[in-house]
Amino acid sequence: MVRTFVAIDLTEEIRERARQSQDILARSEGRLAIVDPANLHITVKFLGEVEPAQIEPIVEALRAVRAGPFEMTVGHAVCNPPRRPRVIWCDVTDTGESAALARQVDDLLAPFGFPRETRPFRPHATLARVKEFHPSQCREVECLPPEPLGRCRVETIRLKKSTLMPRGPIYEDLAEVPL
Repeated sequence: MVRTFVAIDLTEEIRERARQSQDILARSEGRLAIVDPANLHITVKFLGEVEPAQIEPIVEALRAVRAGPFEMTVGHAVCNPPRRPRVIWCDVTDTGESAALARQVDDLLAPFGFPRETRPFRPHATLARVKEFHPSQCREVECLPPEPLGRCRVETIRLKKSTLMPRGPIYEDLAEVPL
C-alpha cells in the first residue's frame, strides 16, 4: 500500500520565509513538531493508503482536471484553534480557485472509493503540530511578522507519496499534473 495525497507545492521563497517563522516558534515552551520546510504544501485531498495498481488510474483521473493556473497568497502564521491550538498554520487566500480545484479532485476521485469531503475546503500550509501546548506558543505566533509569507502562481498539482518515519514524513512526487 502507498500512503498518498494530492497537493500544491509552495515556492522556495515562501518556504524560506516559513522557515524563519518556524525558527522563532521553536523557541516557545511546550512541544512542537515543526514541519520540514521542504515538505510545506497545501493538501488538496488526502487519499490515505492506496493499492500500487491504483496509482496510474488516479493520475489519469487527475489529468482530467479542468482548471487554469491561478495566484494565491500564503498568509502569516496563526494558531488553530486560537485558544488551545493543535496546529500552527498559514491561511492561504485566492479568489476561489483552490476550493474549485479541491471540488473537482473530489469528484474525479470519488469513483475510486475515496469519500467526498464534508467540510468546506480551507487551504492552509501547516508550519507545526502542537504536541504539548504552552501559552508561549501563541505568544510567539503573535510576535511573528504580520505580513504574508508570499504570493505564488499555482500551475500544477502533484500526487505525492508519504512515507512516515520517526523524524517526520518523507514525501516523494509520484506525478505532476499541469493546470
